[in-house]
Amino acid sequence: MEYLKVFIVGGSICMIGQLLMDKTKLLPAHILVLFVCSGVVLTALGVYEPLVEMGGAGATVPLPGFGYALAKGVMKGVEEAGLIGAFSGALEASSLGIGAAVIFGFIMAVLFNPKG
Repeated sequence: MEYLKVFIVGGSICMIGQLLMDKTKLLPAHILVLFVCSGVVLTALGVYEPLVEMGGAGATVPLPGFGYALAKGVMKGVEEAGLIGAFSGALEASSLGIGAAVIFGFIMAVLFNPKG
């Protein structure tokens, strides 16, 4: 049952993204920014946390999950260090994901040749 919840939550987020690409004139970069910002806003409003508790990785792996991680990092940083914690908390919360993307992207670029 847990896998079904994860699939439904993650699939719904992906479906929204696909509908935005198909039905609007938004570019993929605009949709990316919209999803990350919506994750931050929904976390600040307290709406995204119940979605994460229900959907687990289905809610944290897609792009709104990155916004969720940033917002949680900022909130934790502000509690610990005040205003400067807003910056350090966001960097601390997102550093693992960004670092992994850079490292794995580099490895793939070294191992494979582009078609273009």
